[in-house]
Amino acid sequence: MKILFYGTASYDKDSFSRELPDYPDLQVDFTETNLTPMTAALARGYDAICAFVNADVHAMTLEILAGFGVKLVLMRCAGFDAVDVEMAKALGIKVTRVPAYSPEAIAEHAMALALCANRRIHKGYIRVRENDFSLDGLVGETLHGKTAGIIGTGRIGAALCRICKGFGMTVLGSDLYPNQKLVDEEHVVDEYVDYDELYSRADLISLHAFLNEESYHMINDDSIAKMKKGVIFVNTGRGGLVDTEALIRGIRAGKIGAAGLDVYEEENANVYQNREDQIMMHSVTARLCSFPNVVMTSHQAFFTKEALGEIARVTLDNARAYDKGEEFVARSVVC
Repeated sequence: MKILFYGTASYDKDSFSRELPDYPDLQVDFTETNLTPMTAALARGYDAICAFVNADVHAMTLEILAGFGVKLVLMRCAGFDAVDVEMAKALGIKVTRVPAYSPEAIAEHAMALALCANRRIHKGYIRVRENDFSLDGLVGETLHGKTAGIIGTGRIGAALCRICKGFGMTVLGSDLYPNQKLVDEEHVVDEYVDYDELYSRADLISLHAFLNEESYHMINDDSIAKMKKGVIFVNTGRGGLVDTEALIRGIRAGKIGAAGLDVYEEENANVYQNREDQIMMHSVTARLCSFPNVVMTSHQAFFTKEALGEIARVTLDNARAYDKGEEFVARSVVC
């Protein structure tokens, strides 16, 4: 079975190459070129392709892939926003993902963003490097004794609940399908509340909800208005959960006291690209970066050795299962 890996970075090649000796029936080729309708023709002669979260796997791309006989799309990420699932079904293309490669990695990064933005660690680091040892403008809030609001308490949200409880915080959860075990057995969620109550009570809010039509821009002017003044806000979920212009207004008004963002609406043009020699015209990213109380990373929350290894194993397990007509890895099939 021949698989073409699109958008391959050095760490992708390294992590998959370490696992490939255990999959002798799979022939893998890597290309740095990302998957788009213009590059789909590179898959001629391959049985499957593998792509990441920043690929374009929409209708036109899928039609071209199907025309070349590609029957399997392996997404080496948890989300499948980039895939036109209905078109894949219509074309008879199987789509898989990696549903839970390292919840703890993302939860740890979420807390790191919260701490960095809240305590202005990024500003302090730069000052010390420039021999400026003043503390003006670096004051933050102590998290111990404060209230954390976790929106979405799946694997990642639950991992962050455990971290917040370890910090001595009261933890509120909000989820369409509450995990009562987190309350009754693990005792890491103090209670489940609706969104409005969470907004009004939480000192730290972290997003871990799925992005769909209902959750799109769930953080907007109205929801921000209900939050505590000076709230610490973190998003490691999906950029589309937040109305970025509303977030900027909230920061300027002092409603958002600190923000840590690993995802944002404008990220697709930037994610995993080096644009240091470019001027970003009319960019919300540039505006967010201009605020001293905002810390941004580029879809980095998943990025640990353990997560990369799990992504490689699950992706290759699914490829082998398809090749041999066996069951895919549990919860990994999109269509």
